[in-house]
Amino acid sequence: MLEVIYQDDYVIAINKPHGLLVHQSSIARDAKEFALQLLRDQVGKHVSPVHRLDRKTSGILLFAFDKDSEVALHQQFMNAETDKKYLAILRGFTPDNMEIDYPLAKENGSMQDAFTAFKTLQRAEVDVAFGKHLTSRYSLVEATPKTGRMHQLRRHFSHILHPIIGDRTHGCNKQNKFFLEQWNMTTMLLHASALSFTHPKTSERIHLQADLHDEFRRVMGFMKMSL
Repeated sequence: MLEVIYQDDYVIAINKPHGLLVHQSSIARDAKEFALQLLRDQVGKHVSPVHRLDRKTSGILLFAFDKDSEVALHQQFMNAETDKKYLAILRGFTPDNMEIDYPLAKENGSMQDAFTAFKTLQRAEVDVAFGKHLTSRYSLVEATPKTGRMHQLRRHFSHILHPIIGDRTHGCNKQNKFFLEQWNMTTMLLHASALSFTHPKTSERIHLQADLHDEFRRVMGFMKMSL
């Protein structure tokens, strides 16, 4: 059963687990389960996703029950009228606060403005050697993307040389292999923790939060991090 964190007659939000695709995709033919179909079967009616999360990203995923709500919510995401927060564990010790104003290329090569702010919540130094270093350093950050570009957080954190642990495309392959060998960890440590939006029917501002999943908490545990 998917964890439902909000539901009314017009919208429903789940806490998507790591590794679950939002819907069928030609680039992930190995997948047999999808959030869209699982939720439709769980609630017994049609649902439409109004935004996306990467397969390996966990957290808040919002769906609409009707077309008008779907269009209205999609517009809010397109117009940056939603407020989103993400938790991530990154390689290295990050600055206390930072703003990343770095344009990102679309698939056709054209550039888009992209802006991310983040603050460091905790840092950890794990007593396990990595390469020439006697210990391994990591940071737990809360990120607030102001734009919604493809893989924005993953690309922005890679750009500042603090990639997200478990990110195979934009991350550090040596770190990912290290986590697999040391702790049997294969997921990406990125979680959509909070979302605020304007309800498409009532105009009420809705504030949602999603708890971390077990694998993220397991990593925080051996890093002696807590929230």
